[in-house]
Amino acid sequence: MKKSSLSDIEIARKSQMRPITDIAAQLGLPEDGIEQYGRYKAKVAPECVQQQNGAGKLVLVSAMSPTPAGEGKTTTTIGLGDALNRIGKKAVICLREPSMGPCFGIKGGAAGGGMSQVVPMEDINLHFTGDLHAIGVAHNLLAALLDNHIHQGNALNIDPRRIVWGRVLDMNDRALRNCILGLGGTANSVPRESFFDITVASEVMAVFCLSESLAELKQRLGEMIVGYTYDNRPVTANDLQAAGAMTVLLKQAFSPNLVQTLENNPAIIHGGPFANIAHGCNSLIATRMAMRLAEYTVTEAGFGADLGAEKFLNIKCRKAGINPDLVVLVATVRALKYHGGMELNDLKLPDTAALEKGLENLKKHIENIRRFGLPVIVAINRFSQDGDEEVAFIREHCAYLGVDVIEADHWARGGAGAEELAKAVVATIEQKHPSFQLLYPDTCSLWQKTEIVAREIYGAVDILADKKLRDKFRKLEEQGYGHLPICIAKTQYSFSSDPRLRGRPKNFDLPLRDIRLAAGAGFVVVLTGDIMTMPGLPKVPSAESIDVDDNGEVSGLF
Repeated sequence: MKKSSLSDIEIARKSQMRPITDIAAQLGLPEDGIEQYGRYKAKVAPECVQQQNGAGKLVLVSAMSPTPAGEGKTTTTIGLGDALNRIGKKAVICLREPSMGPCFGIKGGAAGGGMSQVVPMEDINLHFTGDLHAIGVAHNLLAALLDNHIHQGNALNIDPRRIVWGRVLDMNDRALRNCILGLGGTANSVPRESFFDITVASEVMAVFCLSESLAELKQRLGEMIVGYTYDNRPVTANDLQAAGAMTVLLKQAFSPNLVQTLENNPAIIHGGPFANIAHGCNSLIATRMAMRLAEYTVTEAGFGADLGAEKFLNIKCRKAGINPDLVVLVATVRALKYHGGMELNDLKLPDTAALEKGLENLKKHIENIRRFGLPVIVAINRFSQDGDEEVAFIREHCAYLGVDVIEADHWARGGAGAEELAKAVVATIEQKHPSFQLLYPDTCSLWQKTEIVAREIYGAVDILADKKLRDKFRKLEEQGYGHLPICIAKTQYSFSSDPRLRGRPKNFDLPLRDIRLAAGAGFVVVLTGDIMTMPGLPKVPSAESIDVDDNGEVSGLF
């Protein structure tokens, strides 16, 4: 149960970090195989690991649909990794890098919590090793080259009205969603409408996370489409001769980052796409690295299993030819009651009726994971106000599904609080041999793939689109992109596209708003509802509580 009165940042500051060379040595990495960023951070050269033939077990941590109360998926990932090491297994944690948009917006930090954190927490939450900056600069270099090409005579005959490449910023800023560029006369380029996305929504981020070598990174960057000519031909980054310079900007960032947990266990943190607007997984190169170095790799995918886990399995696993051995679904009593209709301020009160209704959300996520042929364990992230009878109620009502429901107290106790969960994970992996299967084959049409995800994963009756959008689906098929997987951009708060529909909504249709080709990343993005690729700040941003004193000590990052 949660007992500590210390904030996350105070707990992190009291931790006894070991030199990063010691953490690297735990993994068998030579000192010349890492590039140190101070005493406690390092980048790991991919080539020093690629020769190793390890094939450790892969555990994916997902969750029920998120709520404003928080579920603790990253915290559970860290706690489970620490617990596996405590019971004698060599485990590595693989996480995404936090975006400063949510850190200064609504979350305040994204490095775990309580006694299950990765450190140095402040560095990880802020500029870290500069990877997200590099991705943003590479993206914006391409935008600058594009506008410069048009300004310098437009030899490629690019139609300024059909440019699909905007600019990015690693911050939530709704005022930049739509903008006008090039004002101020002929010296300032050609005026046109444009837009900003948050950096983690950039296709550069997706390419970065799905590439396994610098050569592949350069190739995929070059294939990204930035716009179309007046005669409707696609214009790529290669056409603008941009891929080489972009790869140079990303060369150092491409090496995964090594840090440690509060319990001095290794954690690899690399890449950071959001799961509601992108594919929501850490880099493929980092996952492969961890699997080569450890018996168990524990990784997480963003938001609920309808978003991050679905994309991890249908996009990342499809591309890489890997698959998890088991999925851990994180749930909390509070979140279940919220999905059962209770209001946020009432969640401390016992309410078995709301709990029973909210369990339908968790059950749907369990069903979704099993559609991929994977075993699943439910981890109840325990809070101090949770009653024993509430946890027993969850076990009882999930029993018929044949799923283990394990309480975990890693927030307060670190790895010791997740040992039972770790033992269940090991036992299940040793006993069961999953027959992993993708949700749909490459041969399905893009429309069919969208229907399958909407119906089987979300529970929708049908998908809706007007003729103009249906024509865009058909046109992408005709252009030879029908074999690609789809990445649906959808609210994280509901199985539907309406965030107000909690629990397990039924008898709903999924309205589609647009479809976009991410040719370099190798998937097609389908936008639903009002989902935005540039988030806005809340009424009271976390930034208002973040400060630094005269001695340089930061406060407010959780």
